[in-house]
Amino acid sequence: QVQLVESGGGLVQAGDSLRLSCAASGRTFSRYGMGWFRQAPGKDREFVAVIDWSDGSTDYADSVKGRFTISRDNGKNTVYLQMNSLKPEDTAVYYCAAKTYIGSYYYTSKYAYWGQGTQVTVSS
Repeated sequence: QVQLVESGGGLVQAGDSLRLSCAASGRTFSRYGMGWFRQAPGKDREFVAVIDWSDGSTDYADSVKGRFTISRDNGKNTVYLQMNSLKPEDTAVYYCAAKTYIGSYYYTSKYAYWGQGTQVTVSS
């Protein structure tokens, strides 16, 4: 069994920062990358950021580029999402996920394992 546990969400004001963490545990598994997605009320889950597990390359949604940074600590089997200059439109439940299928990083269907989500609320 694989478990992904997110933490670090909360209520902040516009312009503040938060760092989300995603710790993986359980059986060893192969992955192409680790991603962060978010889902706002009434909207589809959307791609935020991804880090390639083999070479550490990263990619971001245009809406967060320059403000969010994804990173990893292999020793702790943990992925982070540093979120700076937060905006009210960043309000959502944030999920981390492990990409285990070949294909685009942008599609939720390529990720087999998901965390339970952590709420981020940004007030104006």
